[in-house]
Amino acid sequence: MATLVVPENVSCVDDAQALQKACHGWGTNEKAIISILGHRNAAQRKQIRLAYSELFQEDLVKRLESELNGDFEKAVYRWVLDPEDRDAVLANVAIRKSGDYHVIVEIACVLSSEELLALLVGLVTAFRYEGDEINTRLTNSEADILHDAIKDKAFNHEDVIRILTTRSKAQLMATFNRYRDDHGSSITKDLLDEPADEFKTVLRTAIRCLNDHKKYYEKILRNAIKKVGTDEDALTRVIVTRAEKDLNDIKEIYYKRNSVPLDQAVAKDTSGDYKAFLLALLGKEE
Repeated sequence: MATLVVPENVSCVDDAQALQKACHGWGTNEKAIISILGHRNAAQRKQIRLAYSELFQEDLVKRLESELNGDFEKAVYRWVLDPEDRDAVLANVAIRKSGDYHVIVEIACVLSSEELLALLVGLVTAFRYEGDEINTRLTNSEADILHDAIKDKAFNHEDVIRILTTRSKAQLMATFNRYRDDHGSSITKDLLDEPADEFKTVLRTAIRCLNDHKKYYEKILRNAIKKVGTDEDALTRVIVTRAEKDLNDIKEIYYKRNSVPLDQAVAKDTSGDYKAFLLALLGKEE
């Protein structure tokens, strides 16, 4: 369930005019920007951008980039983009940042096949079946294949890659459950027990995303908030990309795991307009 709160009967023309007013004159009206963009869904944001361009002959995204700064600017910039463009930006940043492959894996494993095709055909070529049917014979045999590969430390074996990139998420969840039932521990725990290397880390990220991406995102948020110095990039990425999808579910998992509401944790670790914008996307106002 999404956390985004969208009012009824909004006008993209009125919003575009209000945003233009907020960006001109003496100083930027950040509160007005948050009150509008922090409460509009992807389709509405696209219509606002189109209306803004037609009314004022300028690009709203570029205008916001020039008016805002810091983590607030980065969060608003990523939010106002079309979802596929936003994910392309995240992928590009991850590719250019050495060793940040987990973001690429996250995108590839969490998005649906249709979302991936709209986004990164050149980056992610596997088309994963999205149905709920489970082949029990494959579940049993492929759980053993994965176990043998981990036991033999053959993490990049072609069968491991084939299973993880082509099987449906329902099929993979059944396989991971069979792995746990047959071998007494989860596949992610067995991978964690092995000495760390880059490919194994990426493999574990992929499995966690495929098995339960909401728990994966909860841990990303927990680590982003608990580390010395908040990881604003990770915090922004999760909130901006999941606010229209399942951030409410992630909030519930976060509370059960940490005994602190996510919005309270975010409010404690952030400040200013950046804090206000994230709280708006979390369905809370200051």
